[in-house]
Amino acid sequence: MSSLKGKTVIITGASSGIGEETARLLASQGAHIVIGARRIERLESLASEIRTGGGSVTYQRLDVTELRQMQDIIQLAQNHFGQVDAIVNNAGVMPLSPLEALKIDEWNRMIDVNIRGVLHGIAAGLPVMKKQGFGQFVNIASIGAYEVSPTAAVYSATKYAVRAITDGLRQETAGQNIRVTLISPGVTESELPDSITHKETIDFMKEYRSIALPAAAIARSIAYAMEQPAEVDVNEMVIRPLV
Repeated sequence: MSSLKGKTVIITGASSGIGEETARLLASQGAHIVIGARRIERLESLASEIRTGGGSVTYQRLDVTELRQMQDIIQLAQNHFGQVDAIVNNAGVMPLSPLEALKIDEWNRMIDVNIRGVLHGIAAGLPVMKKQGFGQFVNIASIGAYEVSPTAAVYSATKYAVRAITDGLRQETAGQNIRVTLISPGVTESELPDSITHKETIDFMKEYRSIALPAAAIARSIAYAMEQPAEVDVNEMVIRPLV
């Protein structure tokens, strides 16, 4: 029997990619899944699939840039399943472009979703976990949290921030039975590149992403961190394609 059975896990950005595959995997292992994303029709379809397979799931539209919506989905989890064992702060955007393109609206969107979204997950979830006396945050960063490449300056800055926030949270919650994990995927199959509007970057990314991890590989990494014994805290994982 999986150690995930009966745990309640909230997953943001669950309408595609890593979030979607994580929901499928954890539900198949007996966890209660609460999924959120802006595209409600995608959530409905995924929830139907999980229920057909015998899984336990509920869902709600979620924009992680709105703290109130993050608080609402945590309340939904408590109402349905009584507790919150883990929050996977997965929602993210990646409209890459060189700085000289001055795509300031896209910079601000990355800051809002990639940084504020994670902070909102922490702000909404931490009081609940402290009151329960247990819990786990799994924050999704990127190899961009360790290195910067052309066109990725702002995106990497947001992921460096996620890395810093995650380590700060780990240190501040030490001894409180709250586990904190950073997952940093390399190139992974997802819809993230679809948001790129800079033509030269679009062309470059087609070649760069020609070898990519399946999203299910990252889902397995998330499951691994969660299924460890309560006294084991997997702090940080970097997962890259084997090339």
